[in-house]
Amino acid sequence: MMKKIFILFVTSALFISAKVKADEGMWLPLLVERLNYVDMQKMGCHLTAEEIYSVNHSSIKDAIVSINNGRCTGSMISSEGLLLTNHHCAYNYIQNHSTVEKDYLKNGFWALNRIEELRNDKLTATFLISMEDVSGKILPYLKDNLSESERKAIVDSLSSIIEKQAVKGNLYTAKVIPFFEGNEYYLFITETYKDVRLVGAPPEAIGKFGGDTDNWMWPRETGDFSLFRIYMSPEGTPAEYSKKNVPYKPKYSLPISLKGVKKDDFTMILGFPGTTDRFITSYGVKLTLELNTAKVKIRKSILSIMSEDMKASKEVDIKYASKYAVISNYYKYYIGQSEQLEKLKIYDKKVAIENSFIAWYSNNPTLKKKYGTVLDEISKLNDNVRKYAITYSYYREAIMQGIELLVFANSYEELYKQLKIGAEEDTLNRLTQTFTYAAKQFFKNYNIGTDTKKCSAMMEMFNDDVPKEFLPDIYTTIQNKYKESISAYVDEMYNKSIFVSKDKLLEFLAKADYKKLDKDLGYITMISFYNKYKEVAELYNNAKLELAGKTRLFVDGIIEQNKDKKYYPNANSTMRLTYGKISDYNPSPSKSFGYYTTLKDLIDKENHDNSDFEVPPKLKQLYESKDYGKYSTDGEMRTCFISNNDQTGGMSGSPVINGNGELVGVAFDINWEATSVPILFDENYQRSIEVDIKYMLFIIDKYAGATNIIKELTLKE
Repeated sequence: MMKKIFILFVTSALFISAKVKADEGMWLPLLVERLNYVDMQKMGCHLTAEEIYSVNHSSIKDAIVSINNGRCTGSMISSEGLLLTNHHCAYNYIQNHSTVEKDYLKNGFWALNRIEELRNDKLTATFLISMEDVSGKILPYLKDNLSESERKAIVDSLSSIIEKQAVKGNLYTAKVIPFFEGNEYYLFITETYKDVRLVGAPPEAIGKFGGDTDNWMWPRETGDFSLFRIYMSPEGTPAEYSKKNVPYKPKYSLPISLKGVKKDDFTMILGFPGTTDRFITSYGVKLTLELNTAKVKIRKSILSIMSEDMKASKEVDIKYASKYAVISNYYKYYIGQSEQLEKLKIYDKKVAIENSFIAWYSNNPTLKKKYGTVLDEISKLNDNVRKYAITYSYYREAIMQGIELLVFANSYEELYKQLKIGAEEDTLNRLTQTFTYAAKQFFKNYNIGTDTKKCSAMMEMFNDDVPKEFLPDIYTTIQNKYKESISAYVDEMYNKSIFVSKDKLLEFLAKADYKKLDKDLGYITMISFYNKYKEVAELYNNAKLELAGKTRLFVDGIIEQNKDKKYYPNANSTMRLTYGKISDYNPSPSKSFGYYTTLKDLIDKENHDNSDFEVPPKLKQLYESKDYGKYSTDGEMRTCFISNNDQTGGMSGSPVINGNGELVGVAFDINWEATSVPILFDENYQRSIEVDIKYMLFIIDKYAGATNIIKELTLKE
């Protein structure tokens, strides 16, 4: 059984140096005092460990917010529930409030009082109450002779008991989460607020300056920030939206530094990184490259169709702005990650680690008995995963993300079931009311012409690239009844289905009948795809489960091989702390970049032929007059800076905090050369890209004139 120590795994354990770099690692705040505090002090942290994480009194962890279950991070910056995050984290909500007449994407939005703040459906803000090691309550029951499915069943059962006990008599949520492939388990207690309102967002020419061109790049001048406010019931508890709700009173809010940053300053980031896979073996690296190739191909096709329609229509441009941004973001990322995995020779490094591991156990009969076959087994199991992984990605990327009709139709399965069993009238009325509201929201951001083109392209690509055994039976129908013409089938489906017409769908909901869905081509196609997807998903997940068991043993062996090292776990959307320093970036002898950018750099990038580099006239006026107020640094208006903190997706919007516990920036990206970071941290290439808090204040105050927001903040000069 694995010892209770934290594991740094750089690509299944890239232990190249004898010592872990202080700026590497996404650490659990609970363990900072034991594992990291001395290093942090040496680097310039003047806080106590209790000021960072505490259960008994307010601490910085109480200002850190998980947005929509870890999709982004935010931080509390006022005693009135003001939440700071990225513009790109708010983009979908800004777009939902935008119309051709009120284009908040283009013009920005600023609530000058509480009444003007905008409600947002399906936006949540979650706070961590506590975390606790519960490995001792689970691991003793997991015997070595258990199959992976048996092991999972026991873990699930014990976790459920622990979770129920933890939230008995309170309004919290509890979740037991595995670490190190199931070698340790931690209990997380959280509290979620559901009334979160939009307060402010700059125009996308500021909040998204550089667009797709500069995405994942440094230097950068993007004002990537937005503001929300969390509301609670008058009694002080989480509540659904209500006009009676009052601003949330956070346990802790971050003071804001007006001193700026300089090279080698200590920086600490707390957030909710999504996933890393630094346990991955050489076999996994090869599969990652294959999957990235498929994802890039699919997304390129979807983006091309969307882009063409968005350029042709302002209405479509607004409707699809958020959808395009989501798909485009990781389209570019997958390209960068593959490029960097090749460039950094990660596969070769993984093989070297595995060879070292083999050499270590080969000289010891006991170790050889325990670990001697694990890599061969991982190789075979990885081949089994590969059989389903690429097909699974095609279902997820091309169908479940690419074809809006099918995704929307899938949401009607519950209504179909209730109609077919003849559910009570109250149940059906409740469901139809819910679906009526959802239909109005869906069609607000839907264009049938765009979706028709995407559907035709994705179904053609799916037919060409997916093994025949994994194709849904709808392709047999197309072959027999439509003379193998996918386009003919798609045209008829979009001409007849109720799921592409608001009027037809509302008419159906007024007199809902499951027999109508049985005959609807859109619903029939959805059922065909989703039934086959479920089969593939089950095969894929079972294969991954078996692989996870052997990976867990490999992890145990790597720890045993490297007893003198301190380690951290893979990211999994739980709160983490990463620390480092403000630093320049020199990726090669011919490339050297400073640690910050300025408003002058932004102005110099202006390009009237590229919408990514449009500059709002008022921003130019402020630059020309040098009207920076108290927000300049050495006479310059700095926009962004970089540090060598270790971070990945999910940490977008995370606060960048200096050694005194003051907010100096907000993380929003990593550089192109660091896109391999979920698999490998490389100190020479990894940089976190952050928008300067003083630039944000400058935009709020001087550009937007939202002094009501400035007055809420605690500013430290």
